[in-house]
Amino acid sequence: MAITLAGMDGQRRPLGPAERLRRLHWPFVALVCVIAAIGVGLLYSVAGGSLEPWGRAHAWRFAAAIAVLLAAALIDVRLWMRAAVPFYLACLAGLLAVELTGLSGGGATRWIGLGDLQLQPSEFMKLALVLALARYYQAIDARTVSRPTRLVVPAALIALPVALVLRQPDLGTAALLAAGGAVVLLAAGVHWLYFALAALGAAGTVPLVWQGLHGYQKARILTFLDPERDPLGAGYHIIQSKIALGSGGWLGKGYIHGTQSQLNFVPEKHTDFIFIMVGEEFGFVGASAMIALFALVTLLALAMALRAKNRFGRLAGIGISCMLFAYVFVNIAMVAGLVPVVGVPLPLVSYGGTAMMAVMLALGVLLSIHVNRDLALPRPLARRR
Repeated sequence: MAITLAGMDGQRRPLGPAERLRRLHWPFVALVCVIAAIGVGLLYSVAGGSLEPWGRAHAWRFAAAIAVLLAAALIDVRLWMRAAVPFYLACLAGLLAVELTGLSGGGATRWIGLGDLQLQPSEFMKLALVLALARYYQAIDARTVSRPTRLVVPAALIALPVALVLRQPDLGTAALLAAGGAVVLLAAGVHWLYFALAALGAAGTVPLVWQGLHGYQKARILTFLDPERDPLGAGYHIIQSKIALGSGGWLGKGYIHGTQSQLNFVPEKHTDFIFIMVGEEFGFVGASAMIALFALVTLLALAMALRAKNRFGRLAGIGISCMLFAYVFVNIAMVAGLVPVVGVPLPLVSYGGTAMMAVMLALGVLLSIHVNRDLALPRPLARRR
C-alpha cells in the first residue's frame, strides 16, 4: 500500500522508500544506538573487562533489534493501525499460554518456550495495549470519549492483561500496563473524574490486595519502607545498591574499578541493577549524563508523537513515549530506593533479549508514526453518538 503526502498543489503523491528513509528521525536513531553502546560497555565492565558472557550477546541482540526498528519504521502506519487488535489478541494468547504452560524462574512464571528461545509476552503486551487503545479512540467520536458506555471497551482492554500478569506474578509489569493504559485514556480526553474515582477505588482495595500478595512481594514493600529491618535478607539488594551509588561520589571510581560491583556485593548488576554501575564507576556526573540521554530520547519521542496529525498516531506515540519514561523512571528510582524493587530493566542497557526487542519494536512504531505524521486516517465510528 502506497503512503501518500499532500504535494504543493494539494494533490496526493506516493511516498517512496527513499523518501521514507529521509523522513526518519535519524538523530533519534543515533541516540538509541549510543545508549545501547553504553549498555555493551557497562556489561563489559560487569564481567570484569570481558565481552563474555553478556556484552557480546547484548551487541548481537541490538544489531538484530535495530533491524527490527528500521523495518517497523518503514511500515505504513495504517498497517500498524489494522494490526493493533490482532497484535493485542496474540499477546493476550501469549499471556494465557504462560498461565497454562509457562516456564518458571526466580519464583515467577513469565516466559513461554519457543524452541531454544524464551519469550516474555508481557513485554510485548505493553506496546500491544497502547496500540489497541489508540485504535479504539481513532474509531470513535472524540466528543463521546467520556461517556460511560465508551469506557467499557478500554477498561476491558486494560483489565485483562493486568489480571493475567498479576497471576504470574509480576506486580511491576502489571503496574506499567495499567499506567500506560491510563496515559492513553487521559490523552484521548477521558474526564479526570474517572481517574479520581479509580484512584479512590484502588485505595479502598489496598487491604484486599495486600492479602493477595505473595510473601516475597510483601517483603519487598516492607523493605522499601525500612531496608534495615532485614539487612542480610530482603533488604540486602537495596542497601548494597545505595552503598554502590553513594560510593561513586562526583566523578566515580573509574571504569571497571567499582568495588561494590566488581566484588559482587550487588546482585543482578547485569540486569535490573545495572544503573548502579554508572553511579559507582562514573559518579554523580556520569549518572546525570545517563539520565539526560534518556530524558532527551523521551522528549524527542514525545515531540514526534505530538506532531502526528492523525489521532491514532498521536495517542500511540504518547503511549509509547510514556512507556519509555516509565521504564527508565521505575528502574532508576528502584535502584535508588525511591520505589520498591519490582524487577523492571533499564531499556537498551540491561541484559535481556525480550525486553530489548519489545522496546525497539515500540520505537520503530513511533518512527513509523513520525514518517507518516501528515497522513489522514479513517474514523469509521466517528458519527455514532
